[in-house]
Amino acid sequence: MATTTGYAGRVSENSSIYAQSGVDTAAGDLAVELMKSAVARTHGPEVIGGVGGFAGLFDASALKEYRRPLLASATDGVGTKVAIAQAMDIHHTIGQDLVAMIVDDIVVVGAKPLAMTDYIACGKVVPQRIADIVRGIAEACEATGTALVGGETAEHPGLLGVDDYDVAGAAVGVVEADRVLGPERVADGDVVLAMGASGLHSNGFSLVRHILAERGIGYADHSAELGSSYGEALLVPTALYTSPLLSAIEDPELDGAIHALSHVTGGGIAANLARVLPVGSWTEVDRASWSPLPVFRHLADLGGHSLESVEGAWNLGIGMFAVVEAARAERVAERLRAAGLTVWQTGTVSTSARDFDGFEQGAKGVDGGAVRLTGAFAA
Repeated sequence: MATTTGYAGRVSENSSIYAQSGVDTAAGDLAVELMKSAVARTHGPEVIGGVGGFAGLFDASALKEYRRPLLASATDGVGTKVAIAQAMDIHHTIGQDLVAMIVDDIVVVGAKPLAMTDYIACGKVVPQRIADIVRGIAEACEATGTALVGGETAEHPGLLGVDDYDVAGAAVGVVEADRVLGPERVADGDVVLAMGASGLHSNGFSLVRHILAERGIGYADHSAELGSSYGEALLVPTALYTSPLLSAIEDPELDGAIHALSHVTGGGIAANLARVLPVGSWTEVDRASWSPLPVFRHLADLGGHSLESVEGAWNLGIGMFAVVEAARAERVAERLRAAGLTVWQTGTVSTSARDFDGFEQGAKGVDGGAVRLTGAFAA
């Protein structure tokens, strides 16, 4: 049996009886109190009623300004990265990971995020731990202009260990129908820009955990190569791309210059880029255009892998791609750099006929373009 404490909080006269089964509603109430101020900071005038209702309310009257508003939705979690957070007893970074995995998927179609909800399942509600997770979610929502309008914390004694938890969330955004980004806008000669990652982000951690376990390395162990403990290096939160990208998309001087975006998550570099290219088109990503971050090099060495062999598991330092009009590619890059992103060109899109042997074509059910990585990585 599980109980949901939500953001409302409550005290039941039967709570002591429920506590005998391992569910502590009072702890849930305290967690809500600890997180309320962080959640409230994500609320603009569009959020009606604040924290505490059965459902979050968001005033959608602003959508009347759109000619044909399309709602964009996404849902995700952070995967087995939570195991490292639990082992290190560091929980606030997981919240940013969750927001990034969801909201940065929404911006891929050119949509502006509006509102998000989260769900935390745990073996035991530890108020400060839950508050730390939600504080991280709220801070990332605030940074991306997303209202955190609700959430649930479910206690599952007997199903999860007392220190175990998992997090998930969902968000919705909006985009004008004739402004949707995607393969339909991509043209021959478009430039492919890469945006730097902050680290592993939230994918490929099953491989990471396997490598460290095989070497008998603990997350608290110090790494001279990384200049920190392994756990601290692995918990660097996922970069947030939404605000810089929306700023470029909405810049009148760059109107229409960005044709497609790709969030490099599960599946790796080539597969995710292929998803946003039109069928029949192709591009080669030049490995020499960037140097993978030290964390990738060190983990690959520990596992006895080449960097090339893990391109389908890790982002290797690329968190997002933008496919842009060639004539304004440098202006787009400059705009994104001014917003704090590291940006470089990795290749161009071609629609000329060629043999696709060695290319990855589409992914995750999408019959897209073809991509392969070429050359050797920069030192």
